[in-house]
This record gives sequence, C-alpha cells and structure tokens, in this order.
Amino acid sequence: MEKLFAKDLTLNQVFDFGSITLSEDDIINYAKRYDPLPFHIDKKIADASIFKGLVSSGPQMFNTSYIKEWVPRLGDTVICGLELNNWKFLAPIYANQPITCKVTIIHLKRNEAEKHVVITWNYQFFNPKGKMVQTADVTVMHKL
Repeated sequence: MEKLFAKDLTLNQVFDFGSITLSEDDIINYAKRYDPLPFHIDKKIADASIFKGLVSSGPQMFNTSYIKEWVPRLGDTVICGLELNNWKFLAPIYANQPITCKVTIIHLKRNEAEKHVVITWNYQFFNPKGKMVQTADVTVMHKL
C-alpha cells in the first residue's frame, strides 16, 4: 500500500480503496462492542427484521475502511480531525456482501506559513449492484 503525503494531494483527486467484505462474525463482534442492537447480533431476529438479514452497524464499514485503507496511507500526516459531516446511511450493508469504497478530496486549503493543509475527504461506499450505501465527509488537518 502506497504511503501518501499531504503536499502531493490535489483537489478532486479520487482514491479507490477497493473492496471490504464483513463476515457475520465481524458484524456480530463489532455490534456486541459498539452497537448491541438485536438485528446486529442475532441472526434470527435480523432475519425477522425490516432488513431480512444480518446487517452491519452504521459506522462499521467506515471505521473498517478507515483503519484498513486510510490510516496506513495517510495516518502519519494527520495533525487532527476537524469535522464529520453529511454522514448518510443510505442502504443496509449485509454480511458477506463486498462493499467498494471511493474517497475524493472535495476541499483542500493549504497554509504554507503554518505548514499544514485542511482536507475534506468524501467517502462513498457501494454495494455489488453499484448502489451507494453510505457517504460521509471527513475534514482533517494534515502536516505539509
């Protein structure tokens, strides 16, 4: 995985973070710790729910992608997070469903004097049919 440097990033740059598939165990273990709602932790209840199957907790896919893809590439450049906006859960994410992630730089403001850049990253997650299932804008201050 290629490390990225904030000085090299540009507005509207798009990154393909590939595909992540959450297993039933991934979903249940995450939910037991962070979101212990019955339709996240009990397959029988999930099957009888509006979702008709086990679904991930809302933040799980973002958190998983962030840890597996974003942090290894950019974690060394981070000064601090500033905002999380427009986080939308548009469709459920089911167990064993590959979800692809695209991340686009939608705002970039350099401050050469302070040696940092503020970047807003737009995350978009898609199911195998190409339907967007989640989106979020994350603003981070990076070292130049």
